[in-house]
Amino acid sequence: MNASVRLSAASLRTHKRRFAGTFLAVFLGVAFLAGTLVMGDTLRAGFDTMFGDAARGTDAVVRGAGAVTAPGEGQGVRRPVDAHLADALAAVPGVAAAEPDIQGAGQLVGADGEPVGGQGPPTVAGNWIADPELNPYRLAEGRAPLEPGEVVVNRGAAKKGGLHIGDTTTLRTPDPVRVTVVGLATFGGEDGMAQVTYTGMTRADAEKYLTARPGEAASILVRAEPGVGQRQLVSRLTRALPAGVEAITGQESAQENTDLVSSRFLTLFTTFLLVFSGVALLVATFSIHNTLAIVTAQRTRENALLRALGATRRQITAATLLEAGAVAVTASAAGLAGGIGVAAGLRALFPAIGFPFPDGDLVIGAVSLALPLAVGVLVCLGSALLPAVRAGRTAPLAALRETAVDRSGASRTRAVAGAGLAVIAVAVTLTGVLAARSLWAAGAGAVLALVSFVVLGPVLAGAAVRALGGPLGRLRGVTGSLARRNALRSPRRTAATATALMIGVAVVSLFTVFAASLKATMDQTVSRSFAGDVAVSTPSFGAGGSGLSPRLAAAIGRLPEVDTAVGLGRGVAEVDGKGRALTVTDPVALERTFDLGDIDGSLRHLGADGIALTRKEAERQRLTTGDTARLAFADGRTETFTVRAVYGRSELAGDYVITRAAWAPHRTQDADRLVAVTFRDGVRADAGRAAVRKVAARYGNPEVQTRAEYARSSAGGIDMMLTLVYALLALAVLIALLGIANTLTLAVHERTRELGLLRAVGQTRPQLRAMVRWESVLVAALGTVNGLALGTFLGWTLVEASDGASDSAFAFAVPPVRLLTVALVGLAAGVLAGLRPARRAARLDVLRAIAAE
Repeated sequence: MNASVRLSAASLRTHKRRFAGTFLAVFLGVAFLAGTLVMGDTLRAGFDTMFGDAARGTDAVVRGAGAVTAPGEGQGVRRPVDAHLADALAAVPGVAAAEPDIQGAGQLVGADGEPVGGQGPPTVAGNWIADPELNPYRLAEGRAPLEPGEVVVNRGAAKKGGLHIGDTTTLRTPDPVRVTVVGLATFGGEDGMAQVTYTGMTRADAEKYLTARPGEAASILVRAEPGVGQRQLVSRLTRALPAGVEAITGQESAQENTDLVSSRFLTLFTTFLLVFSGVALLVATFSIHNTLAIVTAQRTRENALLRALGATRRQITAATLLEAGAVAVTASAAGLAGGIGVAAGLRALFPAIGFPFPDGDLVIGAVSLALPLAVGVLVCLGSALLPAVRAGRTAPLAALRETAVDRSGASRTRAVAGAGLAVIAVAVTLTGVLAARSLWAAGAGAVLALVSFVVLGPVLAGAAVRALGGPLGRLRGVTGSLARRNALRSPRRTAATATALMIGVAVVSLFTVFAASLKATMDQTVSRSFAGDVAVSTPSFGAGGSGLSPRLAAAIGRLPEVDTAVGLGRGVAEVDGKGRALTVTDPVALERTFDLGDIDGSLRHLGADGIALTRKEAERQRLTTGDTARLAFADGRTETFTVRAVYGRSELAGDYVITRAAWAPHRTQDADRLVAVTFRDGVRADAGRAAVRKVAARYGNPEVQTRAEYARSSAGGIDMMLTLVYALLALAVLIALLGIANTLTLAVHERTRELGLLRAVGQTRPQLRAMVRWESVLVAALGTVNGLALGTFLGWTLVEASDGASDSAFAFAVPPVRLLTVALVGLAAGVLAGLRPARRAARLDVLRAIAAE
């Protein structure tokens, strides 16, 4: 072992430049993985602190006992509690204070007329709680609201909206309310609770605008007297509570909020980032393996001489692995430091593109340090294993040979194995997308497709390079022909180098195709289902926004230019024990404005006890027209509804439809998510749209869009996500670029004598630089073409599998302009990767190069 250590140390000192590419690949992969883990820890700590601060003075929360949660939602809808219950609870022994907490959606309109917030984080309104211990907000300027129309807003929201004390603006609740800002508040010393916007109203205004009926509250916050524990307080409160109402500790309430964010948003977010970390490390694996394989091949004669002098196979293998291990440990340790920088960069990147996070310092846990370090070392050692074994098998007589010939491109075994894997991959994929409709089967097929590309790489590299490099001989003469021959010289090396770039391009292409398909799906859905002329909406994602006033549709419907205006509201109820989203609307106007497909029964007579549902839901619930269904609402009441219509298409209309009269007894804060408008015959589109805008301006000025504009805005978040994907995948492309550059640099070193002879027979420095650059472009073109083909195939697979797993019909679309851009970026990466090796080759001294071993 001592001999192996000395051999590896001597090799590292002598050939340290050869391992620069390996060092960078490991460093970048570990840095991104460490940054992702640190970011996850930081976010969890930030949300823990945020919710802990919000509940710091609250010892117990009294609320409705049950919650109804529709699919795709995290926090369910609870029944309101009687606000006057606070007076009775204040008399319970051990209670210092009890205040009703009235909360709902409320979006401020800024001084410029644009809504504040609404792009993800909630826009919250509620009653200003006088007890400073129960209110997490603190007045920083001005005073508390005392008169109707007075509000306190958090300072961050005021800054974003350009609002100051004394300003009058509109608060969407969603009905527009004229309010005057009388105070600015802070949260935990900051301008707000992360990016949440908060508006504090008088209790009377909160009951009037945020609840369905006066005297209701979302919950009651309770503070204990000194010496009374939270558990003890809850026990005392429980004995004084009516049926259907429960009490939990303040700590439990804060933990529920934290768990909700962690189980849904944070888990999804960190998984999303870890996927890209995995892609980066996979690309790094190919780059590292290729570098070590080339270094091992270049030291064939050196290893053979060592064997001739008595070194054993085990010593040679161990020395090679020790070299890789030394590079891995050093690069991984440096990557941990780089990971902190990546986490800081992500904190700056995500708010800039609409993903704001809680404030706070970076949190660095033990797992976030140990795991990336271990992964970096294992990836590097795993990549070095085959080259190390190959080095150990070097025969002593190899010292007498000139060079080894790479015959992997003509390997029949490789061709048969790769072709077999490709056939299996296609079969599994088609089964997953056409027969079983399984995302898991489609994913397994995708992995097998990637493996088959890797196995077939050297076999296909020759033909691909000949085809891609064919025009070079005609365009660049001898220089182009030599570049093509150099790329053909070692099919295994060319394929391995191109594979690193292929993976990055394939993932980029996959997301590009899937995003284009989602947009096409949305366009198809709107075009097929929405028969109206304009849509009034408040586009947002996440919990933000306040929706549209339920009175807006009726106001627009009274316009002489309008034939029909229908608002789509939203409710929730349990059907057969499972939470379901309800569309609350005028069913007659709905049928006139939306294409619902074939309808059994009639939507015209739903009344207050009728329901309509999609055919798929009817089959799932085993219901048909005339049957009855029991709906359990969040207010604790259960009612029987008669199925009066079964329609074919849900899409924009939803799976369950009830009237506003049926929903009214159970509603909380009512809001529409969309108002669809159809003009009368003969009304010009621009005239009708202008008339609708005038009415909409009185209701908080929501957007009025054509059908095409509504489809584009509904898919607006896709472009933002795609930008984020491109930014994250830039790391994988960078690692692949470094791999190409490192491979060419090592190849230049390997071909020193050859390059010297070319210069001696008349090749100029510019010609030599061009030859190396074009070789780099050919390798990049091979990786890019394969990546585009694989990524498009995987994109189709994902779309088809999602179509089977979803109730919506997905449309497959290939965006030629975006994919062409991806191709050009891949080729540009090849040009950039070849610059440094080309300059290095051109600087070689002719005589020394000819004399080189």
